[in-house]
Amino acid sequence: MPEDNEMITMRNISKTYVIGEEPLHVLKDVSLCVERSDFLAIIGPSGSGKSTLMNIIGCLDTPDEGEYLLDGQDVTTRSDNELSAIRNRKIGFIFQQFNLLGKLSALDNAALPLIYQGVLPREAKKRAAEALEKVGLADRMKHRPNELSGGQQQRVAIARALITNPALLLADEPTGNLDSKSGREIMGILHGLHAAGNTIVLITHDEKIASEAPKRVLIRDGVVTPYSDEEPKDATKKEGGVTA
Repeated sequence: MPEDNEMITMRNISKTYVIGEEPLHVLKDVSLCVERSDFLAIIGPSGSGKSTLMNIIGCLDTPDEGEYLLDGQDVTTRSDNELSAIRNRKIGFIFQQFNLLGKLSALDNAALPLIYQGVLPREAKKRAAEALEKVGLADRMKHRPNELSGGQQQRVAIARALITNPALLLADEPTGNLDSKSGREIMGILHGLHAAGNTIVLITHDEKIASEAPKRVLIRDGVVTPYSDEEPKDATKKEGGVTA
């Protein structure tokens, strides 16, 4: 059983895909623990397995072997419908591409998760307005995505992720499509959310972005190892294993 303060508990997670007739071992015996209110960065290059690990953490995929408990709930062998329900309740997603609907205002985009849950539109928009205020967009609620800068669109995406009060915020390359100034602003918002008690897992290939997280792990060739500021610049070429 996981400790009460553990948000994520992964034990010996493995994932293999078959490409043609050859097996591709994407994750290899990964064990990882993330405590409540942690801010963890998972850093790795393209092809390292970080996207597969993110998908399993986000209940978008399941492992072939091992055990995964999210907020104390075993999600290892859940059906697609059960995983969808868990995602809606437990996880707020922040993606590199923003994934906003172009015909909807910032307010309506932020309200969507509640609408999908069956919350009445008036209440959903009230809570969406509160979420947008938290990310500094009180004066942009009626604007559509094409009327917003990249940084502002990502703020809408963060508000959308926050609106259901998820147990976990999962941020996939959240600054990847932004200029350096907007990227710093988004990281500032994430730091503020962490300070407020939110649990955040950040997926990135950028060592500078990863260095801002209080806790870091490296994934390389499907294996997770500790990562620190003392790592050499080619640290992503190392291998090993860890429970963070």
